Amino acid sequence: MAQLTSELRGGVQSAHQLDEVALLRYLHANVEGFPSVLRSFSVFQFGHGQSNPTFSLEAVARGESDPVVRRFVLRKKPPGVILQSAHAVEREFLVLKALGSHTEVPVPKVFCLCTDASIIGTPFYVMEHLEGRIFMDSRLPGVPRERKRKLYEAASKTLAALHKVNVDAIGLGNFGRRDNYCKRQIDRWERQYLLSTREGTAERNQKMLDLGMWLKQHIPLEDSSASLGTGLVHGDYRIDNLVFHPKEDQVIGILDWELCTLGNQMCDVAYSTLHYLTDIRSESSDGPQNEEIWLPPLPEYLAIYCNSIERPWPAENWKFYIAFSLFRGASIYAGVYHRWTRGNASGGDRAKNAGKTANSFIDVAWAFIRQPHVLPKNPPSGADSQPSLQDGKFVPTKRALDLRDKVLLFMEKHIYPMEKDFYKLAQSNNRWTIHPEEERLKEMAKKEGLWNLWIPMDSALKARELLDDRLLGAGLSNLEYGFICEIMGRSVWAPQVFNCGAPDTGNMEVLLRYGNERQQKEWLVPLLDGTIRSGFAMTEPQVASSDATNIECSITRDGNFYVINGTKWWTSGAMDPRCRILIVMGKTNPNAPKHKQQSMILVDAQTPGVNIKRPLLVFGFDDAPHGHAEISFDNVRVPVENILLGEGRGFEIAQGRLGPGRLHHCMRLVGAAERGMELMVQRALLRKVFGKTIAEHGSFLSDLAKCRIDLAATRLLVLDAADQLDQLGNKKARGAIAMAKVSAPNMALKILDMAMQVHGAAGVSSDTVLSHLWATARTLRIADGPDEVHLGTIAKLELLKAKL
Repeated sequence: MAQLTSELRGGVQSAHQLDEVALLRYLHANVEGFPSVLRSFSVFQFGHGQSNPTFSLEAVARGESDPVVRRFVLRKKPPGVILQSAHAVEREFLVLKALGSHTEVPVPKVFCLCTDASIIGTPFYVMEHLEGRIFMDSRLPGVPRERKRKLYEAASKTLAALHKVNVDAIGLGNFGRRDNYCKRQIDRWERQYLLSTREGTAERNQKMLDLGMWLKQHIPLEDSSASLGTGLVHGDYRIDNLVFHPKEDQVIGILDWELCTLGNQMCDVAYSTLHYLTDIRSESSDGPQNEEIWLPPLPEYLAIYCNSIERPWPAENWKFYIAFSLFRGASIYAGVYHRWTRGNASGGDRAKNAGKTANSFIDVAWAFIRQPHVLPKNPPSGADSQPSLQDGKFVPTKRALDLRDKVLLFMEKHIYPMEKDFYKLAQSNNRWTIHPEEERLKEMAKKEGLWNLWIPMDSALKARELLDDRLLGAGLSNLEYGFICEIMGRSVWAPQVFNCGAPDTGNMEVLLRYGNERQQKEWLVPLLDGTIRSGFAMTEPQVASSDATNIECSITRDGNFYVINGTKWWTSGAMDPRCRILIVMGKTNPNAPKHKQQSMILVDAQTPGVNIKRPLLVFGFDDAPHGHAEISFDNVRVPVENILLGEGRGFEIAQGRLGPGRLHHCMRLVGAAERGMELMVQRALLRKVFGKTIAEHGSFLSDLAKCRIDLAATRLLVLDAADQLDQLGNKKARGAIAMAKVSAPNMALKILDMAMQVHGAAGVSSDTVLSHLWATARTLRIADGPDEVHLGTIAKLELLKAKL
């Protein structure tokens, strides 16, 4: 259970005795508010902590009535020989003073720093005593679940608040180097481990040295930068170094700043989660195992942090950061054990067992590294970061709700009023030109922060080193984006205004995930900026392309070039005059295993031999100025470096592309159906037949209710698929995605068909948007993969469950 402030020992350990008379004299002279006349003065040593000895000072003032008790905390360097740069109480004082004076980060107030070792034997500083709760067990046994959730939410948000601090503004700009933090830390803790252990003995664990080598080989690229994610690092951020309010679930103080410096803040985040793997205060490596010590899920804790500080989801490098934290922890505990052997450790029995703890950390690190999956690819549903289940429906997060409201307003003010003008140009002799208003609206969307909202958080993380943050969207999860993408689906013109339209989103996703730096600079940047558009050339007229292994287009190596020959059709976006890049799928090796024959390659649309043969119509719509094209590739020569990921990796790329991008169609179809409902209801309330409005006819009421049920059910199915995509990735979410792909277009077709029926002849004309929305929905039953393919996937997964 929690304890007020912390454990106190009965007095002071013999190794840490200090001159109380000299100390009292110093306190009278240097501590603001210290009583001038005392009835008593007591010093007690805290049992908490393994590093700098910490003491409670209790001064009872002599008064006429009840005595006044003032409490302070003293923190000092340990006596004896210590490792170089360790136990720097001077740095602790400096950072506490800066944070306390210039920020809202909760820290105890510091009164004075004494560097004169002659006073009590070592340098020390004095700070206020915070009356609150410290939870010595990070698993919070005995605390109700909801209170645990709130306490961890407070801890996560407090860490985010610390990491947001502008160190230059508070005078800590030179507190340390900001780049290559992990690299320098690995070297430092490796040296410290070697100094703390003896070669050829059980104290020195070879697996620790091997771990250091692994870490050096896996340092994230982001660590070399001094920009994103760098700043103040606490170094020992964990629950038992936090003081919580006596009654409320909020942090009132962060303690133990010995390891604070500037650097890679994700190391703090990882270290603060080690209790999910091991007890960081003992030699045990057992995490929570039963209901009594339930903790809020780790991804939820991380999602709260990432949302609070607007930082990308750390899945890509999480294995490194955890292993690094355990490596550093092992070195620290080896040092504690080394000090215990010399008699100047401050942790008592825990110091005696610190050697075992160090080895336990090393074993946990290697076990963690060997795990195939250590964190979901995207943020999961959870407090403050993702939509949650409430009243039977998904409720968007605040940031998703705010963006959705902004998109709704943008649609009402700018897009719906322009639809007739867009259609007018699209049906004129100039239909293959871009309406100037579209470009103006795109610039408005950029300025309002409604640009590239489709980009998943993990993809944005990969591209931050190369790209301008303004091009990388809001870092939404697929689930959050679902609420916004639905609104865009209410108009066939809206997605491209927000740079969230197909096939560009899928193509940009391919380049984000699989493109090399040159490919990203040449093609991804202008696509993200909306200055060019793209096409995806996979489907072929001579074969059933729903089985992509049938594709016959050849991609043949010829020296430093690939030569492409074949015909593609339904290459969406290729008719757009801004289309500059095509992603082409074809066979590089017909003799390879079935799913290793295909490759994807980038083709400049202006390359000789790329011939646009004709635009293709969808139920009479040519979708100008964007359109779908039939294209022939006649001996098209493309540089070898344009291959994506490597020969034979086409299906691998396709699987990465088909998850989020194809689910976007389902999201937009929900929006199209919603607009159909709105237009249908408006018409039914105004139009009279046989003496009463359509809305007064019983058959209409029954059909309208069924439409709403189908729409609501499909919306939840699509959101659930997005949630699974976030938590489980493309492969494990394929069943939910397949169900959404079957349900969404069929539902939209039913509702739009009824809406057209209510509109009568106007419904099938071009006077309303209904016929175009219907044509799009019908096409997606094929373009998104035939229903039969998705149904087969769903059925196979059901049979597999039975076998398991």
